Amino acid sequence: MNSLFRAKRTRAKIHGTAERPRLSVNISNTHITAQIINDDEGKTLVYSTTVGKKLNGSKTELAAVIGKEIAEKAKKAKIKTVVFDRGAKLYAGRMSALADAARKEGLEF
Repeated sequence: MNSLFRAKRTRAKIHGTAERPRLSVNISNTHITAQIINDDEGKTLVYSTTVGKKLNGSKTELAAVIGKEIAEKAKKAKIKTVVFDRGAKLYAGRMSALADAARKEGLEF
């Protein structure tokens, strides 16, 4: 229940626009998903996930792979800056690995 409140509190302060869309990250026990969303239009611009992929490594390494992949797709879509939405998760471990990998590829937030 507390995680729902934390997610709502985080999203109340964050809003993605066309100039600066929102990078939403969801980390479950089995998969990692990241998507860049324009909240004004309600559209997902770029999407990357571990679902259906045969990737090896720890969950932290997989988070770094998804961070790199989402940044590369954002470059192709001409997106340079985003607002980071961590949802209900704390900014540590897998979340920070994904963010650091995305920053390393040139995505600014």
